[in-house]
Amino acid sequence: MDFLSILGNGVRGMFGPEAAIYAIAAIGLNVHFGYTGLLNFGQVAFMLVGAYGVAVSVATFGWSLWVGVLVGLGCAVVLALILGIPTLRLRGDYLAIATIAAGEILRYFYRSAYAEPLTGGVYGLRQFADPFFELNPFPPGRYGIGPIDFDSRSLWVMTVGWILVVLISLLVFLLVRSPWGRVLRAVREDELAARSLGKNVYSFKMQSLVLGGVIGAVGGALLAINVQSVQPDSYNPVTTFYLYAILILGGAGTIFGPIIGSIIFWFIVTFFDAFLRSAVGAGWFGDLIDGADVGAIRFVLVGLGLMLLMAFRPAGILGDPKELRLDVR
Repeated sequence: MDFLSILGNGVRGMFGPEAAIYAIAAIGLNVHFGYTGLLNFGQVAFMLVGAYGVAVSVATFGWSLWVGVLVGLGCAVVLALILGIPTLRLRGDYLAIATIAAGEILRYFYRSAYAEPLTGGVYGLRQFADPFFELNPFPPGRYGIGPIDFDSRSLWVMTVGWILVVLISLLVFLLVRSPWGRVLRAVREDELAARSLGKNVYSFKMQSLVLGGVIGAVGGALLAINVQSVQPDSYNPVTTFYLYAILILGGAGTIFGPIIGSIIFWFIVTFFDAFLRSAVGAGWFGDLIDGADVGAIRFVLVGLGLMLLMAFRPAGILGDPKELRLDVR
């Protein structure tokens, strides 16, 4: 068993394009859950409309990729308004049910035969991000040190992704330390107290939902560009739960929590994937485990890690226990 290669896979996972993309989406969820206390279980819906905004604009209508990105962000704003107007007055647990239902409704709509002329139905859309890769400044080849290397395509997406993570984190940092951000924290901790001070709680919740949704759409658009493909069933509720795992792991209500959480999450997933596959190939588990079981077992290990974290560090690695005291009435 080549432990150096296994470790290299883990390090590639923690800094790769997927880690950056999920960090972006988790930052958007952090605006909802960590700073405002909104139990949004439908963040994947914002990723879906961001991804399909790009794909449909380019593959179906023949528009520019950059126009498609703007369309995706605009769709996220519209979704936030449609979703927020009837649901933001609901109690926290009802809001969670409404948002997860909205994500599933969108997924089934995008895969329906009715929407197939636009979205490609269950087959999705492909090969629409060539203009992005034409800007790639890295010549073809592999870049890195030893077993930790990336091809030029992944390196380009990774570079753009982590730059966006830095810029979005800076934006959130400035916003949450402004008077607007302090009102969000007040809403999270006690809505009645915020109302008694004359704050329009509903308006601030809506603004938070729009901002976090747009950030989630950025992550969805970059995910679609990275794989040059969109397919509705890739945007299922499990993705939102991964984002919550990332956010809880790093620490909700912190600037660096979603980033650290995504790095650790993807290291664990890719490291144990490579380790278990090597162990199965070496016959360590006999007939008990085969290669088809590895994908499920690695997420079992992530779940066990989260259970231990909740037992010994319930606020996450960087979090403050007070950040989880939400007013969900």
